[in-house]
Amino acid sequence: MIVISDLWKRYGDNDVLKGLSLKISDQEILVILGRSGVGKSVLLKHLIGLTKPDRGYVDVGGVRISSLKGAALYHAVRNMGMLFQGCALFDSMTVEENTAFYLKQHGDPKTLRPYTKAELKERVEGALEMVGLQEAQKKMPSELSGGMKKRAALARLIVYRPSILLYDEPTTGLDPITAMTINELIVKTQKELKGTTVVVTHDIVSALIIGDRLALHKEGKIAYLADPDTFVQIDDPEIRFLHKLISQDPRTLKYNNHNKGD
Repeated sequence: MIVISDLWKRYGDNDVLKGLSLKISDQEILVILGRSGVGKSVLLKHLIGLTKPDRGYVDVGGVRISSLKGAALYHAVRNMGMLFQGCALFDSMTVEENTAFYLKQHGDPKTLRPYTKAELKERVEGALEMVGLQEAQKKMPSELSGGMKKRAALARLIVYRPSILLYDEPTTGLDPITAMTINELIVKTQKELKGTTVVVTHDIVSALIIGDRLALHKEGKIAYLADPDTFVQIDDPEIRFLHKLISQDPRTLKYNNHNKGD
Protein backbone atom coordinates (compact mmCIF):
# COMPACT_ATOMS: atom_id res chain seq x y z
CA MET A 1 0.00 0.00 0.00
CA ILE A 2 1.20 3.48 -0.92
CA VAL A 3 -0.31 6.30 1.13
CA ILE A 4 0.08 9.94 0.09
CA SER A 5 -1.29 12.40 2.64
CA ASP A 6 -1.81 16.16 2.35
CA LEU A 7 1.16 16.61 0.00
CA TRP A 8 2.23 20.19 -0.75
CA LYS A 9 5.03 21.30 -3.07
CA ARG A 10 5.87 24.82 -4.24
CA TYR A 11 8.38 25.96 -6.85
CA GLY A 12 8.92 29.70 -6.60
CA ASP A 13 5.47 31.28 -6.47
CA ASN A 14 3.78 28.24 -8.01
CA ASP A 15 2.02 25.71 -5.78
CA VAL A 16 2.23 22.49 -7.83
CA LEU A 17 0.80 20.11 -5.24
CA LYS A 18 -1.88 21.54 -2.97
CA GLY A 19 -2.74 19.06 -0.26
CA LEU A 20 -2.84 16.01 -2.55
CA SER A 21 -3.94 12.76 -0.91
CA LEU A 22 -4.16 9.31 -2.49
CA LYS A 23 -4.04 5.63 -1.56
CA ILE A 24 -2.66 3.09 -4.04
CA SER A 25 -3.47 -0.58 -3.47
CA ASP A 26 -0.97 -3.41 -3.79
CA GLN A 27 -0.83 -5.13 -7.21
CA GLU A 28 -3.03 -2.59 -8.98
CA ILE A 29 -2.32 -0.42 -12.00
CA LEU A 30 -3.29 3.13 -11.12
CA VAL A 31 -3.26 5.67 -13.95
CA ILE A 32 -3.10 9.36 -13.08
CA LEU A 33 -4.42 11.59 -15.85
CA GLY A 34 -4.01 15.32 -16.15
CA ARG A 35 -2.97 18.16 -18.39
CA SER A 36 0.69 18.91 -19.03
CA GLY A 37 2.31 20.95 -16.27
CA VAL A 38 -0.10 20.10 -13.46
CA GLY A 39 2.53 18.22 -11.45
CA LYS A 40 2.04 14.56 -12.40
CA SER A 41 5.78 13.95 -12.79
CA VAL A 42 6.46 15.85 -9.58
CA LEU A 43 4.14 13.45 -7.78
CA LEU A 44 6.03 10.43 -9.16
CA LYS A 45 9.33 11.87 -7.94
CA HIS A 46 7.84 12.17 -4.45
CA LEU A 47 6.85 8.50 -4.53
CA ILE A 48 10.42 7.36 -5.18
CA GLY A 49 12.02 9.92 -2.87
CA LEU A 50 13.73 12.08 -5.50
CA THR A 51 11.78 15.13 -4.30
CA LYS A 52 10.80 16.08 -0.76
CA PRO A 53 7.43 17.69 0.04
CA ASP A 54 7.07 21.05 1.72
CA ARG A 55 4.31 19.50 3.80
CA GLY A 56 2.59 16.14 4.08
CA TYR A 57 4.09 12.68 3.66
CA VAL A 58 4.46 9.59 1.49
CA ASP A 59 4.35 6.11 3.05
CA VAL A 60 5.35 3.05 1.00
CA GLY A 61 4.68 -0.27 2.67
CA GLY A 62 4.50 1.45 6.04
CA VAL A 63 7.83 3.28 5.57
CA ARG A 64 7.77 7.09 5.47
CA ILE A 65 9.77 7.66 2.28
CA SER A 66 9.38 11.43 2.47
CA SER A 67 11.41 11.59 5.71
CA LEU A 68 14.40 9.49 4.59
CA LYS A 69 17.76 10.47 3.10
CA GLY A 70 20.96 8.79 1.98
CA ALA A 71 21.44 5.09 2.68
CA ALA A 72 18.12 4.80 4.51
CA LEU A 73 16.26 6.16 1.47
CA TYR A 74 18.14 3.86 -0.92
CA HIS A 75 17.32 0.87 1.27
CA ALA A 76 13.63 1.83 1.34
CA VAL A 77 13.26 2.35 -2.44
CA ARG A 78 15.55 -0.39 -3.75
CA ASN A 79 12.52 -2.39 -4.86
CA MET A 80 11.07 0.56 -6.77
CA GLY A 81 11.82 1.50 -10.37
CA MET A 82 10.90 4.36 -12.68
CA LEU A 83 10.65 4.73 -16.45
CA PHE A 84 11.38 8.36 -17.24
CA GLN A 85 9.57 10.20 -20.02
CA GLY A 86 12.79 10.71 -22.00
CA CYS A 87 13.94 7.10 -21.35
CA ALA A 88 17.25 8.37 -19.83
CA LEU A 89 19.39 5.75 -21.59
CA PHE A 90 23.18 6.14 -21.41
CA ASP A 91 24.23 7.24 -24.90
CA SER A 92 27.67 5.65 -24.63
CA MET A 93 26.36 2.20 -23.67
CA THR A 94 24.76 -0.50 -25.77
CA VAL A 95 21.23 -1.73 -25.05
CA GLU A 96 22.75 -4.70 -23.25
CA GLU A 97 25.02 -2.50 -21.12
CA ASN A 98 22.17 -0.11 -20.30
CA THR A 99 20.03 -3.03 -19.17
CA ALA A 100 22.79 -4.49 -17.00
CA PHE A 101 23.86 -1.17 -15.46
CA TYR A 102 21.83 -1.28 -12.25
CA LEU A 103 22.64 -4.92 -11.56
CA LYS A 104 26.37 -4.30 -12.07
CA GLN A 105 26.31 -1.31 -9.74
CA HIS A 106 24.16 -2.70 -6.95
CA GLY A 107 23.96 -6.46 -7.26
CA ASP A 108 20.85 -8.33 -6.19
CA PRO A 109 18.48 -5.70 -4.70
CA LYS A 110 17.24 -8.22 -2.12
CA THR A 111 20.50 -9.86 -0.98
CA LEU A 112 22.88 -7.07 -2.16
CA ARG A 113 25.39 -9.70 -3.32
CA PRO A 114 27.13 -9.17 -6.70
CA TYR A 115 25.88 -11.13 -9.71
CA THR A 116 28.18 -13.49 -11.56
CA LYS A 117 28.74 -12.89 -15.28
CA ALA A 118 26.51 -15.84 -16.08
CA GLU A 119 23.73 -14.54 -13.84
CA LEU A 120 24.00 -11.05 -15.36
CA LYS A 121 23.79 -12.47 -18.87
CA GLU A 122 20.73 -14.55 -17.97
CA ARG A 123 18.90 -11.64 -16.31
CA VAL A 124 19.66 -9.20 -19.13
CA GLU A 125 18.69 -11.64 -21.88
CA GLY A 126 15.45 -12.43 -20.05
CA ALA A 127 14.52 -8.76 -19.71
CA LEU A 128 15.31 -8.00 -23.36
CA GLU A 129 13.35 -11.02 -24.51
CA MET A 130 10.37 -9.86 -22.47
CA VAL A 131 10.31 -6.53 -24.35
CA GLY A 132 11.19 -8.03 -27.73
CA LEU A 133 14.70 -6.59 -28.07
CA GLN A 134 16.74 -9.80 -28.17
CA GLU A 135 18.25 -8.82 -31.51
CA ALA A 136 19.16 -5.29 -30.42
CA GLN A 137 21.55 -6.09 -27.56
CA LYS A 138 24.61 -4.60 -29.25
CA LYS A 139 22.89 -1.51 -30.65
CA MET A 140 23.52 1.97 -29.31
CA PRO A 141 20.61 4.22 -28.25
CA SER A 142 21.24 6.44 -31.28
CA GLU A 143 20.38 3.47 -33.51
CA LEU A 144 16.98 2.90 -31.90
CA SER A 145 13.58 4.25 -32.85
CA GLY A 146 11.45 6.02 -30.25
CA GLY A 147 9.48 2.87 -29.52
CA MET A 148 12.64 0.77 -29.20
CA LYS A 149 14.10 3.30 -26.75
CA LYS A 150 10.98 2.99 -24.60
CA ARG A 151 11.29 -0.80 -24.66
CA ALA A 152 15.00 -0.62 -23.83
CA ALA A 153 14.23 1.64 -20.87
CA LEU A 154 11.52 -0.79 -19.79
CA ALA A 155 14.01 -3.68 -19.95
CA ARG A 156 16.39 -1.72 -17.73
CA LEU A 157 13.51 -1.15 -15.31
CA ILE A 158 12.25 -4.72 -15.07
CA VAL A 159 15.63 -6.51 -15.08
CA TYR A 160 15.92 -6.23 -11.29
CA ARG A 161 12.23 -7.12 -10.84
CA PRO A 162 11.04 -4.19 -8.68
CA SER A 163 7.81 -4.56 -6.74
CA ILE A 164 6.71 -0.97 -7.47
CA LEU A 165 6.92 0.39 -11.03
CA LEU A 166 6.48 4.06 -11.91
CA TYR A 167 5.93 5.26 -15.49
CA ASP A 168 6.20 8.89 -16.59
CA GLU A 169 4.25 9.45 -19.85
CA PRO A 170 5.25 6.05 -21.33
CA THR A 171 3.44 6.54 -24.67
CA THR A 172 4.24 10.22 -25.33
CA GLY A 173 5.56 10.80 -28.85
CA LEU A 174 4.77 7.31 -30.10
CA ASP A 175 2.53 6.32 -33.00
CA PRO A 176 -0.70 4.50 -32.01
CA ILE A 177 0.57 1.01 -32.90
CA THR A 178 3.83 1.42 -30.97
CA ALA A 179 1.93 2.99 -28.08
CA MET A 180 -0.32 -0.08 -27.97
CA THR A 181 2.79 -2.28 -27.77
CA ILE A 182 4.05 -0.29 -24.78
CA ASN A 183 0.63 -0.49 -23.11
CA GLU A 184 0.59 -4.26 -23.50
CA LEU A 185 4.13 -4.50 -22.11
CA ILE A 186 3.10 -2.49 -19.03
CA VAL A 187 0.25 -4.92 -18.37
CA LYS A 188 2.47 -7.94 -19.13
CA THR A 189 5.13 -6.65 -16.73
CA GLN A 190 2.54 -6.06 -14.03
CA LYS A 191 1.29 -9.64 -14.30
CA GLU A 192 4.81 -11.07 -14.45
CA LEU A 193 6.14 -9.20 -11.42
CA LYS A 194 2.86 -9.10 -9.45
CA GLY A 195 3.83 -5.59 -8.47
CA THR A 196 2.16 -2.23 -7.99
CA THR A 197 2.16 0.11 -10.99
CA VAL A 198 1.60 3.87 -11.13
CA VAL A 199 1.39 5.54 -14.55
CA VAL A 200 1.07 9.26 -15.18
CA THR A 201 -0.15 10.26 -18.62
CA HIS A 202 -2.47 12.51 -20.61
CA ASP A 203 -3.29 9.61 -22.96
CA ILE A 204 -6.88 8.53 -22.25
CA VAL A 205 -6.60 5.57 -24.64
CA SER A 206 -3.61 4.20 -22.75
CA ALA A 207 -5.32 4.87 -19.42
CA LEU A 208 -8.42 2.88 -20.33
CA ILE A 209 -6.41 -0.04 -21.68
CA ILE A 210 -4.06 -0.53 -18.74
CA GLY A 211 -5.72 1.03 -15.70
CA ASP A 212 -7.48 -0.82 -12.89
CA ARG A 213 -8.36 2.62 -11.52
CA LEU A 214 -8.06 6.09 -13.03
CA ALA A 215 -7.41 9.35 -11.20
CA LEU A 216 -7.65 12.95 -12.41
CA HIS A 217 -4.89 15.26 -11.18
CA LYS A 218 -6.40 18.74 -11.21
CA GLU A 219 -5.52 21.99 -9.45
CA GLY A 220 -2.86 20.33 -7.32
CA LYS A 221 -5.06 17.53 -6.00
CA ILE A 222 -6.65 14.25 -7.03
CA ALA A 223 -10.07 15.47 -8.07
CA TYR A 224 -11.58 12.08 -8.95
CA LEU A 225 -10.66 8.42 -8.50
CA ALA A 226 -12.69 5.55 -9.96
CA ASP A 227 -12.69 2.40 -12.06
CA PRO A 228 -12.51 3.11 -15.83
CA ASP A 229 -16.22 2.68 -16.55
CA THR A 230 -17.23 5.02 -13.74
CA PHE A 231 -14.44 7.50 -14.48
CA VAL A 232 -15.46 8.26 -18.08
CA GLN A 233 -19.01 9.03 -16.92
CA ILE A 234 -17.95 11.67 -14.37
CA ASP A 235 -19.48 15.07 -15.12
CA ASP A 236 -16.31 17.16 -15.28
CA PRO A 237 -15.26 19.31 -18.28
CA GLU A 238 -11.76 17.76 -18.50
CA ILE A 239 -13.10 14.21 -18.36
CA ARG A 240 -15.87 15.01 -20.86
CA PHE A 241 -13.24 16.39 -23.23
CA LEU A 242 -11.07 13.30 -22.86
CA HIS A 243 -14.09 11.08 -23.49
CA LYS A 244 -14.90 12.96 -26.70
CA LEU A 245 -11.45 12.09 -28.06
CA ILE A 246 -12.43 8.42 -28.19
CA SER A 247 -14.57 7.28 -31.10
CA GLN A 248 -14.58 3.71 -29.78
CA ASP A 249 -13.66 2.19 -26.43
CA PRO A 250 -9.98 1.18 -26.88
CA ARG A 251 -10.51 -1.84 -24.65
CA THR A 252 -12.84 -3.22 -27.35
CA LEU A 253 -10.21 -2.58 -30.02
CA LYS A 254 -7.61 -4.38 -27.93
CA TYR A 255 -9.93 -7.31 -27.36
CA ASN A 256 -10.74 -7.65 -31.07
CA ASN A 257 -7.08 -7.37 -32.02
CA HIS A 258 -6.09 -10.12 -29.59
CA ASN A 259 -8.72 -12.47 -30.94
CA LYS A 260 -7.70 -12.22 -34.59
CA GLY A 261 -5.22 -15.03 -34.16
CA ASP A 262 -7.41 -17.24 -31.96
